[in-house]
Amino acid sequence: MSKKNTNKNRIDNETIIGLLTESGYTPMTAAEIASRFELRGGAVQSLRRLLRKMTLNGEIVRVRHNRYTLGTPADIVTGRLQVSHSKTGFLETTDSDQRIRIASENQGTALPGDTVSVRLDSETKNQSVKTDAARTGKVIRVLERAQRWIVGTLRSTGRFWYVVPIDPAYDKDFYVTNHSEAEINDRVVIKFVNWANRHVNPEAEIVEVIGPADAPSTDTLAIIRHYNLPEAFPDDVLRDAELAAGRQNQPGRRRDFRKPFVFTVDPATARDFDDALSLERDSEGRRVLGVHIADVSHYVRPGSALDREAYQRGNSVYLPDRVLPMLPEQLSNGLCSLRPNEDRFAFSTWITLDDQGTPLGWRFSRTLIRSRARLTYEQVMALLQNETGNDENACRLSAGECNIIRETHRLAQQLRARRFAANALDLDVPEWEVRIDRNGMISDIMPRVNDASHQMVEECMIAANQAVDTELSRRGIQLLHRVHEAPSDVKLQELAVNLTEMGLQPGDLRQRNNLVQLLRDVQQHPLKRHVHIEILKSMKRAEYSAEAKGHFGLAKKFYTHFTSPIRRYPDLIIHRILAASLSGRGGTARQPELEAAAAHCSATERNAEEAERALIEIKKFRYLEQATAIQPPPVFKAHIVHVVNFGMFIELEELQIQGLVHISEISPDFVRFDAAHQTLHARNKRYHVGMPLTVQVVRVDFDKRQVDFIPAQETPSPDSKPSRSARPNHPRSQKRRKSRRL
Repeated sequence: MSKKNTNKNRIDNETIIGLLTESGYTPMTAAEIASRFELRGGAVQSLRRLLRKMTLNGEIVRVRHNRYTLGTPADIVTGRLQVSHSKTGFLETTDSDQRIRIASENQGTALPGDTVSVRLDSETKNQSVKTDAARTGKVIRVLERAQRWIVGTLRSTGRFWYVVPIDPAYDKDFYVTNHSEAEINDRVVIKFVNWANRHVNPEAEIVEVIGPADAPSTDTLAIIRHYNLPEAFPDDVLRDAELAAGRQNQPGRRRDFRKPFVFTVDPATARDFDDALSLERDSEGRRVLGVHIADVSHYVRPGSALDREAYQRGNSVYLPDRVLPMLPEQLSNGLCSLRPNEDRFAFSTWITLDDQGTPLGWRFSRTLIRSRARLTYEQVMALLQNETGNDENACRLSAGECNIIRETHRLAQQLRARRFAANALDLDVPEWEVRIDRNGMISDIMPRVNDASHQMVEECMIAANQAVDTELSRRGIQLLHRVHEAPSDVKLQELAVNLTEMGLQPGDLRQRNNLVQLLRDVQQHPLKRHVHIEILKSMKRAEYSAEAKGHFGLAKKFYTHFTSPIRRYPDLIIHRILAASLSGRGGTARQPELEAAAAHCSATERNAEEAERALIEIKKFRYLEQATAIQPPPVFKAHIVHVVNFGMFIELEELQIQGLVHISEISPDFVRFDAAHQTLHARNKRYHVGMPLTVQVVRVDFDKRQVDFIPAQETPSPDSKPSRSARPNHPRSQKRRKSRRL
């Protein structure tokens, strides 16, 4: 190893870690390390103190003969750093069973998304990696910086210019020097430059000015930049899409299925229709459910520019005010969309079922179909509620066609009942949909329904996805599965503790039937949504995998994604594999390719979901910020979700956003906190978890995503509103509840 001429002032933690991680390094004594860096006099003593401190902190270990090293490989774990709004970090590793928590003060100079090496704390490093217990550790080295832009708001102290990231997960603001084109309070895109010492702020440079931070119209672009979401398609991809149109005249071998009644059901605002349904009777009188999916694989050929771009995107991104599609509009809204009364290429699954809804068998084929009706959920629901036959107002269909839709509904309800009888989890979280006006503000808040019309489509899609995976798996063909692994016993025990604090009696949740019963018991509970989210937080994330690990939430052994190839790349992979299998060519995908695709598509899906949530959250905070200026102040329905010694956290019923009611706003008198029962007592009033109340917003911290409320019957007084800086005990780790899609 060559010597380094290093100034004594440069000998810090990073320098030592850099030495110890060099290829070929063998453990050295303090004297040998000092010699390596050509240190003399007081610099040697400083080095010894630094080594002693790093040893006590667990960053390095001292082995025999007073030599220093990073320790055994079991002590070091590498992965991607994820950081929550509360600034707590978690290490995302290739082993999904690993769960390592990294406190804010132990993250060093790592930023969200960085690939880091973490030293496990001695008291937790020997815990089984299969327990999913929250082992703890400390970042000892940043191996690779996340290749992403960071969006924030430009601010100034008068002497220094800095950027406050829009993502509260970032623990530090960024110093910038090149601000000539930007003004104070502009939204800007920055590129990370350097961060050598955690005790100072990281440095960055401005690469784009988006516009004023207080302009709602900049929100969507800010999120697109921050999450590195693709916008316009490259020219070669658009050319490829135009060429794909020529394949309309090259159908290949297909079953002509244009005569039977085929229909689509989608939201009223939908522009692409990638799935359609049919229902017939076979010669023995048994029901045959047809699920017909747009044959995207006919137009998007492997290795083409179109295919490479679709893979890179991984999925379409649905933001409140725009869609970033996986495929160009010529395909997504044109050739591949199952428009009514137009011939379209499809990939069809037919499932034969008995009178109890048990699948007896299935078959698959590439088809030519013609949708006879483009229906909305509202139209179907109106039809289902009218049992008189033909309903001109709802769907303008014949009586026979209406009966087919009603029969499909009855079959779907059978499938749904069978699924829950098998202990599937009813994890639908009650949600409200926000609608954005042309000015970028919330114009309406609507409940997101999951009625019988939605369930009809959902159950048919689940049945098709299960049939495809089961068939390919039986044939021994490698494929991409949609998996949802069972939660660990430790996480279920933690969940039981959290639910008990809410006043519930969950029992032993390691018994699946107890978990199912709990979900039934809270159907009418005021904290239903909160309970569901707590359960989702205890679950592992649904993702893609080259291994068939089953789907815990749906209670399915074999499950894949086959039904949405217009908006999900994994479905396109499955279409190609199924087509090859039907043609007798067997599987077309190799295990390493599937593993890479699973990891990539899981990551793009996660990124899209985070972007959607972040933008909706920004819009909600703008809405609340606007409410502070309205007289009289608007009143919001809420309920208490958590009680602490300094107040209570409440959640707004419609906005589904949480904030704090400080004890000083509850009563001017002494307020008693009962930790055992999670209650606050003020005069003759008792506040407890689950209690409904009405509140008014009094303060919004846009940067930190924090909001303060007061009970609606109280009149806010400037003297009774302590600032956040005056509240030392202000933990926010309890507030952000994130759902996970299955």
